[in-house]
Amino acid sequence: MPRLLFHGAAGEVTGSMHLVEANGALIALDCGLFQGRRAETEEKNRTFPCDARDIKAVVLSHAHIDHCGRLPKLVKDGFSGSIHCTFATRDLAAILLQDSAHIQEEDAKYLNKKRRRNGLPPIDALYDPNDVPETLRLTSAHAYNRWFHVVEGVRGQFIEAGHMLGSAGVLLEITENEGKTVRVFFTGDVGRWGVPILRDPQPIPPCDYIISESTYGGRTSPPVADMKAPLRDAVKRTIARRGKVIIPAFSVGRTQTLLYNLNMLFNEGELSPIPVYVDSPLAINATDVFKMHPECYDRDARTFFREVGHLLSGPNVHFIRETEGSKALNRRRTPCVVIAASGMCEAGRILHHLKHGVNKVRNTIMIVGYQAMHTLGRRIVERVPEVKIYGRMYDLKAEVVVLNGFSSHADANELRRHLAPRASENRGCFLVHGEPDQSEKLRATLKGDGYRNVHLPERGAEFTLDGSA
Repeated sequence: MPRLLFHGAAGEVTGSMHLVEANGALIALDCGLFQGRRAETEEKNRTFPCDARDIKAVVLSHAHIDHCGRLPKLVKDGFSGSIHCTFATRDLAAILLQDSAHIQEEDAKYLNKKRRRNGLPPIDALYDPNDVPETLRLTSAHAYNRWFHVVEGVRGQFIEAGHMLGSAGVLLEITENEGKTVRVFFTGDVGRWGVPILRDPQPIPPCDYIISESTYGGRTSPPVADMKAPLRDAVKRTIARRGKVIIPAFSVGRTQTLLYNLNMLFNEGELSPIPVYVDSPLAINATDVFKMHPECYDRDARTFFREVGHLLSGPNVHFIRETEGSKALNRRRTPCVVIAASGMCEAGRILHHLKHGVNKVRNTIMIVGYQAMHTLGRRIVERVPEVKIYGRMYDLKAEVVVLNGFSSHADANELRRHLAPRASENRGCFLVHGEPDQSEKLRATLKGDGYRNVHLPERGAEFTLDGSA
């Protein structure tokens, strides 16, 4: 009988990886990087639940690093099967994994300096840029809503998830040796209805078991359509103070959504044009990938592009690749918007902008995405009096604006909308990718909607898919 084995994003949000055992073969749903406190994530990122060579295929829901970021490590450890994903996910993963490899390499150098001072032996990087090409060589891209072969007796299909460019829910149809068919659906990360640029999530197809994310299982977010007004108002307040709007944003998805909304506000006369700086080589590369995949756009985005001639660029948008250009922004004294990675303020150029701007009352720190526990972004959201940046404490004096409506994760109502139609036929629902309180709240909701078996699997949990899970 098929089995589910939970390894990552079980009882937590990062490190997405779930294993399906079918007909003697192991299939990984995602292979993501654990993020958070270094001491807690280091060993997790270096350890898989089985020998990497025993995994015969990976089916990747989308290119966010907490879902794809350990693929080069898996390949480095001996995986040689196929990695299945959508076309846009393949192109985004290529740039994200190369960037991640560089970070892994730099992290190892930094740690090894400390280890040498303490008389400890050096450690290897989790993986390096040389491991990425082989990972990409194993990647097979597929169109949405088309069956593809995964392993013997298992076929898969990608369903639009609406979370980011190329994101997908994954349907696995398992035909066992005795001829019995079992359908497992993995939601990946579910997007929101009406998100700019992207198409809405498709309905979950008929299935026996569901593995669902639960990031915002107990929270509601403002409607997506209401986000332009608070974005506009926050920028206007900051301009009036002659300050900067500093936005930590994920390079893929959130940065492009912000550019789209700011361009619309400029075009509609809702905002006076001011410079918008995208200070992230990765975000610039990702924006180029967005331009390559108009097949993923929704109707409104296609219409805006036809009318204006640009979607994510324009006369007010400036892309900064070089370090000197990034440093120059910190010397700038006139109002502007600075969008920089990383989205949870844990690394990258955003740390320099926060170091120079977090203690100035004229500035605004705008948080537009989920902030995991123990991250600098989470502490800013919680408005602690002081924050540590590069080992030094800074007073948090800037205005903090949290716009949860920009989140690319479905909220509690949207998750219910997505999952409820499958309640009566479902034989087992497994809630992952959520902090425990959020998963518990979603479980209560789903039970009220008619789900009989709703599980909150912990890391290492195993379930047999026999109808009695």
